[in-house]
Amino acid sequence: METFTGVTCPFCGCLCDDIEVTVEKGNIVKVKNGCAYSLTKYLNCNRDRITTPLIRENDKQVVVELPAAIERAAKILSDAEYPVLYGWSSTSAEAIGLGIELAEEVGGAIDNTTSVCHGPTTEALQELGLPGCTLGQVKNRADLIIYWGSNPLQSHLRHMSRYTIGAEGRWRKSRDDRTLVVVDVRRTYTARVADYFIQVEPNRDYELITALRMALRHEEIEQERVAGVPVEDIEELADLMMSCEFGALFYGLGLTMSSGKNRNIDAAISLVRDLNRWTKFVMIPMRGHFNVNGANIVFLWHTGYPFAIDFSHGYPIYAPGATSAVDILSRGESDAALIISSDPAANFPRRAVENLFKNPLIVIDPHRTVTSMRADVVIPSAFVGIECEGTAYRMDGVPIKMRGIAEPPKGVLPDEEILKGILTEIRRLKRGG
Repeated sequence: METFTGVTCPFCGCLCDDIEVTVEKGNIVKVKNGCAYSLTKYLNCNRDRITTPLIRENDKQVVVELPAAIERAAKILSDAEYPVLYGWSSTSAEAIGLGIELAEEVGGAIDNTTSVCHGPTTEALQELGLPGCTLGQVKNRADLIIYWGSNPLQSHLRHMSRYTIGAEGRWRKSRDDRTLVVVDVRRTYTARVADYFIQVEPNRDYELITALRMALRHEEIEQERVAGVPVEDIEELADLMMSCEFGALFYGLGLTMSSGKNRNIDAAISLVRDLNRWTKFVMIPMRGHFNVNGANIVFLWHTGYPFAIDFSHGYPIYAPGATSAVDILSRGESDAALIISSDPAANFPRRAVENLFKNPLIVIDPHRTVTSMRADVVIPSAFVGIECEGTAYRMDGVPIKMRGIAEPPKGVLPDEEILKGILTEIRRLKRGG
């Protein structure tokens, strides 16, 4: 039995790095410091596990050796004219880099899960920039915390205890040193512990942010209520934001996916910029998958764009609304797909899923999923951060090296090794080898 300390949890964008994991005979038997999601991921990592490569023959998935599966996957991608490569948010930065190389090699489109969650965030940040900081700075300095369209007590379970109202920072020692504001369409669990709860009407975040900006400038708001919020409450919140010493705005899909989308984030960035005339204020998106931020960052390194990139013309084209995986699949334009560490069949629109299943499909994933059950090639992979090492980026952009602490099933390789194999085989096929 061996206990590993300082392990980074590969679940959400918090990347909590204080986990203690005990491993006995290759199996994880005990986890300390993790949230409920973390414990579930560690202790159930072998449940519904795929342990052998599969290839579909005569409408049935049959077990094959890994080289045969890699060869079939490479043949599908090299024969395709416009494959889609999707997922990439629950794997390592090293594997994501290989995915970009693979998409360019086969002239396909590559997209990560940002296009269905924080896509509006990345679009707005590219236009206006991010007035951000690290979570450590928030922990040590912030005296005003705002969660907008985000409910961390149910989505990022340790965010508040590690970084905001429950954290002991250098200059903010206790809950009494911080004020918590929640803006949401309903009274969430997080709202129940807030000092101020602002209930905004659904899809009217933009109006509320605009009214806050007017209140900051002491402009008259000629209405009694904006977005369902009394003007006096808006003015009180504006005063609170202006008078704090260090404010932090965390926002989630309640802001990015309500009407306005990237314009909501434009307005929020402008609000934070305005606030920095009076005080120090920052904003950080609440990212979901543990390395979705890494997917955006690696995509940007290689192409200049964060998601939804089309290589079909030989160079990267970025046109969200046209080149995302959902758009391409919904139009039925692709003729093959590679899905890695994702399950689009469980959450994409029906037409996109139907077209995904019409063409050859490759899945690389540790678990059996709805998508893998319909795949033509299934290649099992090791869990990044549990069974193999890799780099991930926290929601504030801090890179963290993740360790492998347990052995994967026999013959199961990391995503990085599998992608290298597919890429090598594709290049061999193109040379006519």
